[in-house]
Amino acid sequence: MSVQKSTDPKTDEQARPSRRTPLIAAAVAVVAALAVTAVVGLGGGDDKATGSGNGAVTEVSADGNSTKAATVLDRPFTKPDLVLTDTKGQKFDLRERTKGKPTLIYFGYTHCPDVCPLTMSNIAIAKKQLPKADQDKLQVVFVTTDPERDTSAELAKWLPAAGDPTFTGLTGDFSTIQAGARQIGIGIDPPKKSKDGTVVSMHGAQVIAFSPTTDQGYVLYGEDTTIDDYAKDLPKIIKGENP
Repeated sequence: MSVQKSTDPKTDEQARPSRRTPLIAAAVAVVAALAVTAVVGLGGGDDKATGSGNGAVTEVSADGNSTKAATVLDRPFTKPDLVLTDTKGQKFDLRERTKGKPTLIYFGYTHCPDVCPLTMSNIAIAKKQLPKADQDKLQVVFVTTDPERDTSAELAKWLPAAGDPTFTGLTGDFSTIQAGARQIGIGIDPPKKSKDGTVVSMHGAQVIAFSPTTDQGYVLYGEDTTIDDYAKDLPKIIKGENP
């Protein structure tokens, strides 16, 4: 679970602390164990840290390659059953609109000072390295964890600057978004405002890749995934192959 703090826009550029998610740390430990399959808690295993306490559980396979960015899941996730609002203010049925398409899903917020814009930027730059036909196939969906501030208009303004104008931005009721995130093992908490006006938002920083052939989420990327990592893996993701 990444801890990401945001204040009013005038001070948003200040550096904020973040820490790696329990899942990513666990996955690294599994890799170090050399091909041992472990049961790892996703997004919310630490009640004190996440406030959720009932995250999903999945099995993570390791192949002994500690430099590999992708974590291939033994039990893929079913795509979240989410009907939200896109940047045009129109209803967006996630399953229906991305069916049969290679899809990356990320939960974050526009006031994030570091991890969220970096993740969107890395994916956008890697996407531009693909052949045009593959660029058109790839769907990137950004679901806000801060819907009170992230309106359709705000997402429409932020996504082209942080990532790519073709990325889909979704907002809606927080409880609906939180339930959808839990379906793919990502824990998020409602943003909280402290006495000094700082808004604290906590959310899992994983990107989940969904296959165009099965519509299952079978690959996970952590917040440290680089442009080169995505550039290397996206051609396989688009084909529905394991990276």
